[in-house]
Amino acid sequence: MSILKEKLAKKFAEEKADIAAFLKAHGDKEVSKVTLAQAYGGLRGVKGLVCDTSEVPPDKGLIIRGIELKYLTEKIPEEILWLLLTGELPNEAELEELQADLKARENVPAYVWAVLDAMPADSHPMAMFNTAVLVMQKESKFAKRYAEGMPKPEYWDPTYEDMMDIIAKLPAIGAYVYRKRFGKGPRIESDKSMDWAGNYVHMLGLPDPNGEFSKLMRLYLTLHCDHEGGNVSAYTASTVSSALSDLYYALSAGLNGLAGPLHGLANQECLGWILETMKKFNGAPTEEELYKFAEETLASGKVVPGYGHAVLRITDPRFDAFLAFGKKYCSADPVFQTVERVFNVVPKVLSQVQKIKDPWPNVDAGSGGLLYHYGLTEFSYYTVLFSISRALGICAQGVVARAMGYPITRPKSLPTAAYKKLVGA
Repeated sequence: MSILKEKLAKKFAEEKADIAAFLKAHGDKEVSKVTLAQAYGGLRGVKGLVCDTSEVPPDKGLIIRGIELKYLTEKIPEEILWLLLTGELPNEAELEELQADLKARENVPAYVWAVLDAMPADSHPMAMFNTAVLVMQKESKFAKRYAEGMPKPEYWDPTYEDMMDIIAKLPAIGAYVYRKRFGKGPRIESDKSMDWAGNYVHMLGLPDPNGEFSKLMRLYLTLHCDHEGGNVSAYTASTVSSALSDLYYALSAGLNGLAGPLHGLANQECLGWILETMKKFNGAPTEEELYKFAEETLASGKVVPGYGHAVLRITDPRFDAFLAFGKKYCSADPVFQTVERVFNVVPKVLSQVQKIKDPWPNVDAGSGGLLYHYGLTEFSYYTVLFSISRALGICAQGVVARAMGYPITRPKSLPTAAYKKLVGA
């Protein structure tokens, strides 16, 4: 048994007992009230889910297992995966074993490449990526063990195995989707000497002479790893998983949600707006020009993409991390300069509009400009990057849910007529 799996076996047993005692003592306590507006507004803000891997307080942003994101920006994704599962960062030996385990699992079945090759040449990258995840379902160790009559306390074990198998293969799949979809040439084989994110950059085949792009990818895959349990992709995946569908089904379902314009497409929309703005001004505009343009944009009924967040009421710490990276590595790039100047100006303009609760940038306001700088200019691919990162959190949440024995998700719904009667309308 691996070090990580041994740790989890002990940790999960203790946590499950703690939750059982907690519920026995406090199970009848009310934790949330739901208004009619919330019921019709997508349940925004309703406390009704459990997610132990991360939380997003409005005044702090992403916190992973009790550690604020700003303290994790120098960590690599493998360390973040360990943290998501255990609540601790790995030591050197633990990290090396985890990386070796992922390397041992990274070979993608040949039929996956055949399926991708058979898809229409103009398929969306997300459709290709999600199909590849789903078609691997026949590899599920959970599905095989469940069919054999596995006891419920063991459910987390093969779910963990599925998680490791999936995460190990995602960089190769994502890289081939990029090369296939955008005519970049044949598939590039893995470099066994590289870390998870660095190997992904290698297989993408984009130039990285000084290693900066690999540094950006490590940061990107860390920053997007998890965002509590109520966002569309995480909630969808957990709902599917709660039916005891294996992680191949659940992750593919969640990533189909991530493909939606209101969830995972935001970074390409933000970059598109930046490039259109630069086109209008024939280069990087001044802050004075941006101020006036932002006012005109709002006055015309349009929005400035990347500003505002459903939960946060501060600058997204993920944006802060990308901004710091850009200042360090590509401060002379006109695209990055425009991103930075927009940040200096737009919150001031938005603050003048009373109904805007959060005038600050979210992660999408900065990520696309950095990807563009390093040659990843195909906008429709950006959500695949997001997916590879978010798979860390979705899969970790799935393992924890199985270990805790959480039941199938089944909230109650009512027709509008019943709600009218309920409130006396």
